[in-house]
Formats: sequence, C-alpha cells, structure tokens
Amino acid sequence: MNSANGDSRGEPRGILGSERSHAYAMLRRRKPSAHMDLPIRSKLAFRTIGSVLALLAFSSIAHAAKIGDIADTSWSDQALEFFALEHPAIRAAALGTLLIGFCCGALGSFLVVRKLALLGDTLSHAVLPGVALGFLWNASKDPWAIFVGATGAGVMGVALVGWIQHTTRLKEDSAMGMVLAGFYGLGVSLTTMIQNMVMGNKSGLDKFFFGQAAALSSGDLWLLGIISSISIALILLFYKEFLVISFDIGFAKAVGMPVQALHYLLMALLTFAVVVSLQAVGVVLVSALLITPAAAAYLLTDRMHWVLVLAAGFGMISGILGAFISYLSNNLPTGPLIVLGSTTIFTLALIFGPKHGLLTKALRRRRQRQRIALENTLKSVFHLSESSGFTRKEFSIAALANERNQDLASTEKEVRALVAAQLARHVDSENGAEWSGQARFQLKKAGWLRACEIVRNHRLWELYLTNAAQYQSDHVHDDAEEIEHLIGEDIVQRIEERLKSPIQDPHGKLIPRRDQVTA
Repeated sequence: MNSANGDSRGEPRGILGSERSHAYAMLRRRKPSAHMDLPIRSKLAFRTIGSVLALLAFSSIAHAAKIGDIADTSWSDQALEFFALEHPAIRAAALGTLLIGFCCGALGSFLVVRKLALLGDTLSHAVLPGVALGFLWNASKDPWAIFVGATGAGVMGVALVGWIQHTTRLKEDSAMGMVLAGFYGLGVSLTTMIQNMVMGNKSGLDKFFFGQAAALSSGDLWLLGIISSISIALILLFYKEFLVISFDIGFAKAVGMPVQALHYLLMALLTFAVVVSLQAVGVVLVSALLITPAAAAYLLTDRMHWVLVLAAGFGMISGILGAFISYLSNNLPTGPLIVLGSTTIFTLALIFGPKHGLLTKALRRRRQRQRIALENTLKSVFHLSESSGFTRKEFSIAALANERNQDLASTEKEVRALVAAQLARHVDSENGAEWSGQARFQLKKAGWLRACEIVRNHRLWELYLTNAAQYQSDHVHDDAEEIEHLIGEDIVQRIEERLKSPIQDPHGKLIPRRDQVTA
C-alpha cells in the first residue's frame, strides 16, 4: 500500500496546517480527537452512490430465507414479533447484523479518510478462496476454520497488492484490481467445485456470495463478538497512531512510528471485519458496508473520532434495518437490504448534511449571492454620495439604476432588500408614489458603515496589488470586485498597516478611514 511504504500517492492531501498540528499534538497528548481535511467529499459522494448501485444491480438475482418460521401475519404483528426478539433465529440475526454493522462502519472509516475505498472491494473478494479452503479443511461450515482460511487469504491479498506495487510499474489501483479479479475467480472456481463434490454439509455455502442473516449460528455470533471486542480494544489503544498514519505518513516515519506494522495491523482488522461479515452480507456487498456508513459520517463531521462513532452507529442501524425488512418476506435478500439501508442514510447525509449537504450548500450559495448583491448596491450608493462631494443623503431609485446601469425594476428590488435588511429607509417620493423611479431612500448608519467597509476593502486591495504585486493600475479593478466581499477586517488592517494607512487608491480616489467603518 502507498500508506504503508510512504508513497505520497497514498496519503490524503490538502490537510490544513491547523488540522495537521492538531494531529501532531495528539501524538504527544494522546487525546482522541482530530480535525480532518475535506478535499474528497464531493467525489466520494458520487463514487459511493455509483458503486452501491452497481453492486445492488449485480446482486438482484439473490434470494434469502425468511428469519424464523413465522406464518403469514400482518405487517405490524411481524414488526412486534421481530423487535420482541423472542425467536432464537431473530435474536441471532439481529445481534449478528448489529455487530457486523459496528465493525464494518468503524474500521471502514480509516479506508475512507485514507482514500483506500477500493481496498474494501479487494479484501472482500480476496477472502473467497479462503472460505472454500476453510470448508475443505474438515468438510463442514465450521466458523473458526472458515475464519482462519478467509483471514489468511485476505492477508495474502493485501501483501500481494504491496508486492506488485513495489516490484512493477503498476500503480496501487491496478494492483488492487488484479488481486480482486484473480482471487475472486479462484474463489468462485473452488466454490463451484465444492458444490459439485459428493459430500454432505455443503448446503448454504453459496450464501457467502450475497449473505443470509438467517444462517448465522451461535458459533458465528461468538466469533463476531470476539472480533468486535478486539477491534474496539485495538482502535482505542492505537487510535493516535492510526490517526497520524492516515493523515501524515511522513511525520509518522519522522518520529519513528512503526508505519509498516501499523498499516498491516489495520489491514488485519479490516480483514477480520470482512470475514465475519460474509455470512450476513456476502462477498459481493461487504465492501459497500465498509465504505457507505463511513462515507455518510464523513459528510457530517470534521473530526475523526466522530466519524468513527457515527459510522459505527450508521452501520448498526443499516444492519438491523436490513435484517428487519428481510424478515418480512421470503424473497428479500439480507445483504442487499443492509446495503440499501446504509445507502439511504448516506443519501440523507448527502442532501441534508448540516455543513456539507447539497441542500445546505445550495442555501449557503444563495445567501452569499444575496449578500454580495446587497453589498454591491451599497457600494453604488457610496459612489452616488461621493460624486456629490458627500453632501447628498437621499437618493432616487432612478439615480441608483443609472449608476448601476440596470432597469428600474431590478433596482427597486435591490432597494427593497436594503430596507428589509434595516440598512436603508424609504423616503416619500415627490409625486406621492410609494415606490417609483422618483421614490427616494436614505441609508441608515449601519448601511453607510457597511458601504464604507466594502469600498475600503476594494480600494485598499487595488493599492496593494499595484504596490506589492506590481500590477498595472488598470488591471486591478476586476480582481478587487471579487475580493472585496471575501477578505476579513484582520487582513484589511494588515494591508493598511503595510501600506502605511494610505488615503488614496491607485486612481486617486479617497479610501474610507477605519474610523468611518467602525464608527
């Protein structure tokens, strides 16, 4: 893996300085929280949706046995019976899917932040030959034999990816694709061979492809419990180390951390999670359960420890939801339903996320456009006042429309917005009409201060570009038109101090003083 050998292609890029410093501090203070960089969210959203839809389309041929032997009853009665957990098969399915969702969600978080989503697919397909060999070991579906065989195959797959990457010119994604296809082909061949052999105890082996929660045994549950406990313990114990190798592998090597060992420890935990999930989710879809809950959590928070918590919670919700819906009908496969549950959660996070949701971003952009339009109107009012030597206090809508070179209707709408924002007040027009081209308005104190601030930002930035960056004075206006709405007061003050409190811009126009802006 890139993340294991220090290749810069494998580590997340673009992490902010403050976020990186926070991760460094984690090494010294062992405090489990860290900020995260957010450069991949948009791509991750569409890749996750595409991957899940492809997997679900492929698994549409799957069928699942109903959990428990329940006769036809009403939907509400079946819901009560399921959540009462009275039937042993229901208890096994519910507990198993909860543990699987927890393991896959928490461990998959590290795949998402390290940009190793394809590794989940590679692991899930690489373990299939191990499942077949584990079955052949004692000619039965012994959970421990299958676990050992599948884990060995998964570790071999990860090691082979690293070996191919180190010894050939192939990149990581190509190596993963080769291992995924090769191991999966071998696994399908071995499984088909077993199905054609004359022996008992081979029924249900095909359920490893698409999953069936009803087939979970007490041995499977014990194995799930042990693996979940080990995963929790190791994540808590090595959280800061996993955090640093996920965000800055160069720093991890510089301080002497065993990067290679930590990488393969994390890969081993991921392999464990994949193996114990096969019975309920299946080889084809387990990678989606690794990635989708973590992707949903990644869209909702900027802190790694919250990504872990949310991803584990989303995985558990997806697991129990998929098991419940599968329970309602004989023809609803468990694995795809669990993945559909996690995809639903991801879709909700993608649309309604409080910070990075599509709806939130759309509303934020809309508010920004409205703010910029308001500030441009205030700037035009300042120019009108400036052209009169700052003697005029009231302005007509027609004069403002002429200044802004636009029609009266648009200008009237802008003035109404100023009045609604308590930045201006309406003054009765001379002809008695409440709103017309001759209707007048006057800026309130807050509106005038904001107008001075925008003009000050604009003209200081023009002067900074001509003095510090050696721009020509006729090349700075367009740039200042954009930056005037973005720079904060602290940056403006630093520019003003560097330029020694100038009073004129490159065009000889007055720059509003700081006391005019803050009065």
